[in-house]
Amino acid sequence: MNSINKNILLSCLLVLTACANQEQSQKTTQADSPPVAIGELVLEPGLTRPQPSAIDAGPETTGKEKMKGGLRQKDESASVVAAAPLTSSQEHAAAQRPEMLRKSMVAMDSRYPSPVASSPAGHYMQETMPEREQYAVLVENPIRQVAEAPVSTFSIDVDTGAYANVRRMLNAGRLPPADAVRVEEMINYFPYAYALPKGNARFAVHTEMAPAPWNASRHLLHIGIKGQDIAKNNLPPSNLVFLVDVSGSMSSNERLPLLKSALKLLVSQLRVQDKVALVTYASGTQVVLEPTSGAHKGKIIAALDNLRAGGSTAGAAGIALAYSMAEQGYIKGGINRILLATDGDFNVGVTNFEALKNMAEEKRKGGVSLSTLGFGVGNYNEKLMEQLADAGNGNYSYIDTLNEGQKVLVDEMTSTLATIAKDVKIQIEFNPDVVSEYRLVGYENRMLKREDFNNDRVDAGEVGAGHTVTAIYELTLKGNAASVDPLRYGKEQGAAKSGSGELAFLRLRYKEPENDVSRLAEWPLYRQDIKASLAQTSTEFRFAAAVAAFGADSFGYRGEFLRLVNLAQSLSTGKPAVGVMD
Repeated sequence: MNSINKNILLSCLLVLTACANQEQSQKTTQADSPPVAIGELVLEPGLTRPQPSAIDAGPETTGKEKMKGGLRQKDESASVVAAAPLTSSQEHAAAQRPEMLRKSMVAMDSRYPSPVASSPAGHYMQETMPEREQYAVLVENPIRQVAEAPVSTFSIDVDTGAYANVRRMLNAGRLPPADAVRVEEMINYFPYAYALPKGNARFAVHTEMAPAPWNASRHLLHIGIKGQDIAKNNLPPSNLVFLVDVSGSMSSNERLPLLKSALKLLVSQLRVQDKVALVTYASGTQVVLEPTSGAHKGKIIAALDNLRAGGSTAGAAGIALAYSMAEQGYIKGGINRILLATDGDFNVGVTNFEALKNMAEEKRKGGVSLSTLGFGVGNYNEKLMEQLADAGNGNYSYIDTLNEGQKVLVDEMTSTLATIAKDVKIQIEFNPDVVSEYRLVGYENRMLKREDFNNDRVDAGEVGAGHTVTAIYELTLKGNAASVDPLRYGKEQGAAKSGSGELAFLRLRYKEPENDVSRLAEWPLYRQDIKASLAQTSTEFRFAAAVAAFGADSFGYRGEFLRLVNLAQSLSTGKPAVGVMD
């Protein structure tokens, strides 16, 4: 497990508990902080407020050797910055905190009854199956010395599938494998109360900086992006193709039955101007429903109800047919999207991973995007689901319960379907006079070369309407102990603006949905804006740092996360956690 992420969860939980009594005064302080307008973007202090979601789940995957490296500290409870004394039980937890799964969390604990109603009578509880799940290997981001590599570039990511997938493993009583836990998807699973952009701006960008809760000698740079929102009624007309896997592996309750129930939730939201086609694949492919107006919901639901599982899995042929149907019903200026619902276990026809990605990359040029909805356990191919969605200019979600289907397809319908910006890239140049080291938390499979930032031919992530995107850097400022000794014969480069007080320079590049030429926004970040203590930061800052927070949560998503962290702690080996920084 990523070394930052091992300690970040429990350490920050203790900090957040200590800070809970100060919440109201912090909100008042934040409300008094004026926003800063920068070009077409808006930079504001973090706002506070939570939001939606989650549920119960099912199975599992075997634990994997936790990943080492990254920014580390000695495991000292004194390094935790708290705004109030810890209770004796918290002190014990801080001293004994076990080595937690890499970027994991999520489950029920008997001390905390669920705030969200689970599926009726556990109808979609998942069964235990032999494990042959597939995950892409992750190599965690290393510490970078600013003197040697001052620029960090990455593509944004709004996938959330890793969180729901890890949740079902924990709920089944198993730790997930390290490669199943992508920290950026954990963080971005939750909505954040960032202010909306003003006027016609595509984004509002928010930054906060403060001491890291697990080590006072380190600092966190929190970057939050809020996309322009669109009311459901104002969405462009939709041309949707439901591409459904009806192979034999989809027969169990947590697969095809859950899949049909989840898609019905989306059907209930369709308007007259929207249309849906239904394509299935198993040993062969079939157009079950030609493009049908949302006015005929009964007809669409009847087609879903009639689906039955059986046969092998010709996934590639199904994808090709779905693109053909999407192109047939293409709406210029509308939403043209395929929703692929499957366990990803393709075994007939084209099964080569790169060939499938290449197909999606080629087809997206025609204006049709591909999103993936993952279902099932045991033979689940998460690697294919996540990267196929990336290649298809879509997003990846894992549906383990009907409540998760509600979150993805109803509560977040606009951000799931409507794209407001594509190929969104972030680049930060750190000032070597102020910052000696940095490390990006997560986004391991989204890293870009420095020259990719200005290259409009390089693909990057998409942002949906109303979406929030959060990224966190851990920084070592000049004067604090670094994890790597300086070179004896090296010569640090001088800062571009020595003495200016700039800590870093942030750039954001994106394309409008119908445009192939990118736009650029940029602005400096100043050392003087660093908060003196964690107690002065927003709830959004603290929650993103710990992927857990206290306070109002009308949908129960954040409260659920706290219970899952407790469960993860109980499931772990009990070994003391490795520190965040040596």
